[in-house]
Amino acid sequence: MTDSETPEQTTAPAGGATPPDRLSTNPRSPHFDVDILQRGVGIRFKDRVRTDVEEYCISEGWIRVAAGKTRDRHGQPLTIKLSGPVEAWFEDQPKD
Repeated sequence: MTDSETPEQTTAPAGGATPPDRLSTNPRSPHFDVDILQRGVGIRFKDRVRTDVEEYCISEGWIRVAAGKTRDRHGQPLTIKLSGPVEAWFEDQPKD
């Protein structure tokens, strides 16, 4: 395969120093990556560390969080989208 035939990656590699621009904890999402989630990703939203984030996007400036215990008709948690400054970091160092 030549360089022009390689697929474009939308997320950062699991061994990188910075988390990807967009990541989801839902396995049904195209932005789900188990290797990155196992490392642990910390999220700061509006100068507050959040542990309840379902999905985030740094470049667009939003996070999705569960809306209480409410579920949709498919049994998935109902989420709300909050806009504001988002920072992400890895909780642990990459394993070589």
